[in-house]
Amino acid sequence: MASFDIESTVDDQSLDNAVNNLKKEILNRYDFNSSKTTLEHDKKAKILNILTDSDMKVRQIDDAFISKLMKQGIDPGALDASKEHYASGNMVRKEIYVKSGIDKETGKKIIKLIKGSKLKVQAQMMDEKLRVTGKKIDDLQKVIQMLRGEDRGIPLQFRNMK
Repeated sequence: MASFDIESTVDDQSLDNAVNNLKKEILNRYDFNSSKTTLEHDKKAKILNILTDSDMKVRQIDDAFISKLMKQGIDPGALDASKEHYASGNMVRKEIYVKSGIDKETGKKIIKLIKGSKLKVQAQMMDEKLRVTGKKIDDLQKVIQMLRGEDRGIPLQFRNMK
């Protein structure tokens, strides 16, 4: 039986490179020269904390961070910046979470989509990834093509094709 795994992960080294490049850019930019802007990257929790003195600078940092991620080959869909930024005193703080793994709801939707395709494959949830098995490699490749065409809200990687 042939199989492959569907995952949603972010390479930690590429993420760290993007954050370090962003820090260098902020140090060199003239508009951030006199501001009290700090970036903290919690590698274990995969959270980027931005602390600066205006909303405009938060938006500029967001845009610069997305461009740095794209240069590193990371899909911006892996970021969860849904929490609004909040102010404490005269400073503005924002937390950007990096998603990893496929949650149960998204996994159920992907499995339903695969079963609805009428291909002779089976999909099952394994922790934070999906395993798709089938007799024919052609059917598995059709599943990959179908999922690449769909937008699930998270970036998907297809690995371990056997």
